[in-house]
Parts: sequence; C-alpha cells; structure tokens
Amino acid sequence: MAERSFSEEVKKLRAGAGDVFEGEGILAITKALLQSGVSYVGGYQGSPISHLMDVLNDAQEILSELGVHFEANGSEATAAAMLSASINYPLRGAVTWKSTVGTNVASDALSNLASAGVTGGALVIVGEDYGEGSSIMQERSYAFAMKAQMWLMDPRPNLTSITEMVERGFELSEASNTPVFYMMRIRGCHVTGEFTAKDNVAPAFNKHAPVVPQREPEKIILPPYVYEQEREKIAQRLPAAIKFIREQGLNEHFPGRYESLGIITCGGSYNTVIRALQRQGLADVYGNAEVPIYCMNVAYPLVPDELIEFCVGKEQVLVLEEGQPEYIEQGIQTILRRRDVQTRVYGKDIMPMAGEYTGQVMLEGVTRFLLAATEQQIPLELDLASVLALQTPVSDEDIAALMENLPPRPAGLCTGCPERPLFSAIKQLQEEMGPFHISSDIGCHSFATAAPFNLGNTIMGYGLSLASSSGMRHALPHKAISIMGDGGFWHNGLTSGVTSAVFNGHDGLLIIIDNGYSAATGGQDIPSLVEPSLIASTIDAQQPQREQWQSIEDACRGAGVDWLQTVSTYNIEAMKHTLREALTTDAPGLKVVIAEGECMLNRQRRIKPLLKKAIDTGQRVDRARFYIDAETCTGDHGCIRLSGCPSLTIKDNPDPLRIDPVSYVDNSCVGCGVCGTNAHSAILCPSFSQIDLVYNPTPFERLRHGLRARVRNWWRDRDLRRRELARL
Repeated sequence: MAERSFSEEVKKLRAGAGDVFEGEGILAITKALLQSGVSYVGGYQGSPISHLMDVLNDAQEILSELGVHFEANGSEATAAAMLSASINYPLRGAVTWKSTVGTNVASDALSNLASAGVTGGALVIVGEDYGEGSSIMQERSYAFAMKAQMWLMDPRPNLTSITEMVERGFELSEASNTPVFYMMRIRGCHVTGEFTAKDNVAPAFNKHAPVVPQREPEKIILPPYVYEQEREKIAQRLPAAIKFIREQGLNEHFPGRYESLGIITCGGSYNTVIRALQRQGLADVYGNAEVPIYCMNVAYPLVPDELIEFCVGKEQVLVLEEGQPEYIEQGIQTILRRRDVQTRVYGKDIMPMAGEYTGQVMLEGVTRFLLAATEQQIPLELDLASVLALQTPVSDEDIAALMENLPPRPAGLCTGCPERPLFSAIKQLQEEMGPFHISSDIGCHSFATAAPFNLGNTIMGYGLSLASSSGMRHALPHKAISIMGDGGFWHNGLTSGVTSAVFNGHDGLLIIIDNGYSAATGGQDIPSLVEPSLIASTIDAQQPQREQWQSIEDACRGAGVDWLQTVSTYNIEAMKHTLREALTTDAPGLKVVIAEGECMLNRQRRIKPLLKKAIDTGQRVDRARFYIDAETCTGDHGCIRLSGCPSLTIKDNPDPLRIDPVSYVDNSCVGCGVCGTNAHSAILCPSFSQIDLVYNPTPFERLRHGLRARVRNWWRDRDLRRRELARL
C-alpha cells in the first residue's frame, strides 16, 4: 500500500517510438530509465521522489517483462550498495532517494563506489529538498558531488530535457567511469508535459543471459589501489567527463541580443530565470530571451572552455546558484581569472546567500543585475522600486493581527492517528513524574515536538533516537526516553540503536511506534507490514489481527532485549501503566515498549471501499462517532491540549451566560475514541459521548429505535408543556 496508486499511469510506460508520452516528471523519469536499457533499479522513499518508488513498484509487471530487477531497499545505504553491480559489469543501474539526508546515509557506499569507478552506467536520482516547503535541514547535494568526484546533473524542468538527460546521464557515467547524481527538484518531479517516446530497451544481461563473474583487484577499496583511484579521478575520469559534456552539448547556450552581458544558471532554475526576464519584457512564454543564457544541465563538473567562450566579450555575467556556499560562483571566478578573462561576475553580492530563488527573489536579483549594465541601456518594464513593492512584506502589526484572529497550526498528526494517544499518555505521565528527556526521531512522531504535546528534545537522524540518548542517560533524573517508528527501526534503529544499547547496558526506555507502514513517506510497505489479505478481511475491528512478515518484538528479543511489552496505543490507561512500570522498574538493561496501532490514513484507505461495498450490498455496518455535550463542556479545552486532533475544535457557547467557546467534534472524526479516553484518563469533564451510526439496521433495531424515539418525544413534549405553564 502507498499514498496513491499509479496502476493506470504505468500503462503509459509501454509507449513505443514516436508515441507522444504525457504525464508528470516522476513517470517520465521511469520511462527514460526503460528507454536507456537499465538493468536494475532500487531506492528508498522520501519527498520529493517517494512517488518514483511507488511508480516503480506499480510497474513491476513491465519491468519483469523487460528483465529489469527492482528492489525497495531497506535504506539509502542499501540502495547505494546495489550500484556495486556496475563496478565490474556493463550493467546499467539506477537508485533513488531523498537528498541530502538520504545521501548522508548512503555516503559510505557512495564514496567507495566513486573511488572504484564503474563500468556500467550508474545513476543516483536524488530528490533535492531545498528551499520553500522543505522538510529537512538546508543543505545541497553539490558539496557531496565535489567531495566524492561524482558528476551532478540538474536538468531543465521540462519532460523532454528530463528524459533526454536520464539517457545522457548513463552515457556520461560510462564515458567517464563515474557514478552520476541526477538531481530532481520538487517542481521537476511533479511538472507535467509531454515528449516523444522511444522504444523500451531490455538490458543486455539478465538471468537468461548472465554476465561472466570477473575479479578486478584494482577496483578494491584498499591500499595501494585507493591512491591510484584518486589519481585516476583527476587524470582520466574528470577530463573524460568534461570532454563528453562539451562534445555532446549537455549544457545549453541560448543567445540574446544584449551580448555585453549574460546569465549563468543551473538547469533547475532555468524556468524561474525566464519568468523573471518575461516580467521585465525581455523574454516570451516560449523561453526566447534577449539576454544570453548559459544553462548548466550538468552543474558539476564545470566546463572551463564553455564558460570562457560564454564570458569572453561580455562586460558582466550573473551567476545564479541557490544555497551556500557559492561553490559554482567560486569555481567560475577561478576559471575566468586563470585565463585572464576580466568579465565582471555578479552572484551572491546581489542575490541572497541562502534560501530558494523563488519568483520574487529571482525577479529582484535579475533586475538589480540588469540595472548594473553600463555598456547598454536596457529598457525594463518594472523599475526596482516597483519590483520591491511586489514583496508585500509582513509587518509586526500584521503578524499581531494574524495571531489574534487565526490560531497557529503547526504541522501535526492526522485525525485519528494512533500516535496521538501515546503522546497523550506520555504528557499525562510527565505531569505525574516530572519532566522527561525525550530523544525523538525522523517520522510522523517528530510532530510531537510541536504543540500541543511539546515532547522531544533532539532529532539526530532516521532510527538514531536511541543512540542519541546514550551520552546523557547517566545524568538524568529519570531513565532516558527514546522514540522511533517502525520504519526507523528497520532502517537503522535495530543495529545502531537496540543492538548497541544492549551491548553497552543502556538502562533506558525505547518506545517503538508500530503503525504497520513507512507512514511518513506515503504508507509504503516495511518488513513488519500487516498482511494485506488479513487486514482487508477485517472491517469491523478497530485494529486488525496482527500477523507480520517480520516481527519487531522477535527482532528486539533476538538482539538481547529482555524487558519488552506490546501495548495498543489507543488504550491510554494501559499505556500509562506500562510506561510507568518501564521507567520505575529495577530490572537491568534496555526496556522496550512497542506501541501498536495501524496508521489511520492507510486504515481509512483500506476500509472505506470495504464499508461502502458492504453498505451498498445491504450488510449491517456500524460506525462510532463522538460528540461533545455543549451544556456539559466547561470551555477549559483540556481535551484539545491533550490530543490536538484536527477534528476536535471549538464553536460558540450556546449558553448566553457563558462566553468561553465550547469544544466540538466536526465531521472529519474517524471514531478512534481518543478524545473521550483522554477525558476519562486525565479526569476531565464528562462531556464526551459516543454515537453508533448503524447502516442497514435489522428489523429489531428499527423497532427499538422507533420505541426509543417515541419515549424521547414524550419526555420532550412534557418538558415543553411545563415550560409553557411556567411562563403563564
């Protein structure tokens, strides 16, 4: 199961030569891989390339027909290690992950791969998550490419360029015996368009035509070979890459009539540059610009001869490079000065040092650059003052008014999420025992660091929460608490966390949230996945019968954990009791609590079609819904502070003598019951009630409902008569 299905879209991958292929960037990349004769593909999901893994998974029938091997890897390091198949053999391989965090995980394997070099083309499709909307620390893949001497492609975000550069990426890799980063920004991943397709190409080698095993000791990462590998990178591979880029025209030069100046940009920023020039009347919607542009579809390595040719005769150029440090700008400055080319280079002196170059940022920077032109007076549709006026800055007064009228809505857990009751239990227990130090982790549960839970001190990496608490456990008043998800557990937490903690006698508490999927990246399968055939047959129970491919509990016990308990997250009282016991017991060693509850998003995707089918066929189905008695609600809103569920909100108080708004459960409620359980566990007001909605009730239920309605109506009418008499 995943966030969405591409079962229909992947049929387009069968398109042949001359067919017009329409779709989004992710699908186009997959088609380009098949057209390139790729032999194996793999990766680890993460924004903005999660859907690429989903597409590959849904396209397994087509991949199998071609003889392409596919794996959903356990981590980015596992995916990177797959590329070792291309070291000794002419096998083209591609893997994908979220950068830069994924590249960090894969760095050991990538460094060894880059040092050994490749025979078959090796492509690493990285989802560059930089700038607005990013969910990670602000770093770039460029630094790793420079460090490891891997080439970095950054294609223009249109489907023709995207697909062509995938094929050229394999060729570049093979021409220079070097693995290649193929960078896809979030807008490029989801851009839609069309291109002319080619026939899919089956790999030359497969199980029916296997390669001949061969050993090349000079590619082993050990002295003395590593020294020769470094010399080979500089003396052979780098010149070969530059030669191929130049001869094949991978970078593009777009001429313009204002030849005394120019713009140098990476391919991923090309559309934004054109839009800025268009706003100034210097480009049209087709990309025809009046300012010369040098577009680097290969951002690393730089091609000195091309840069010299572009800059010679120009008075000034603008280098557009998102993020910091300004690697590209420094490289261009070095190339020009060594050749004694005195073209003035603008860059971070007029563009922001950090942050994404959005449309407004780009328009302002390009305008400042054009106004600095001294040889030619360039007419602009907008002067600098008009451009700056478009910024619409938010003043302190605006922020104050916004905060007064609109409550803050930090990123949070979904309605009915099984992780909410766990954090409610921890929050209640903290009131009882005092503050805890909590090492958090990557995943949905990281949202607990924000309001209303405010639980969590650090986040160090996927599956590293237990390891990150090891250095402080001796200096805390309570046992250190570490929280990780089932995805993080299988990704890294079992080895670097549990095994290490057992070995070192870690006397802390690890809470593993087992929601059945890699939920934060779209609900992909993991080793402890609940069997779909089993969960699909269970539509009435809150939690399905748990039968897993691999058991987290067995893995922990196998690693040496003695104190381990599994608790349903929705049972808040049981969870509080178990956590209290784990934090106060004298039993030595690591304590592990597995908090079990299926991801509610995936559960709803699973059961809603089943419920609809059951209702449509006349089966009796009941659903639990919750409501709050407005006359009982005190307006304290402790229930909201304990769960923060999006379906739990406020409305005006119906009592004219009370001014505080009352709590209210809206129609997005999925009936998990946590709000009422919290109210009971924390001894809040008894205003929560459960309503059972019955579809296709039995004849007896209809009769019972009719009798109850008559009794209720009788009491209501009696009360109304009494009120009328009292008024008289």
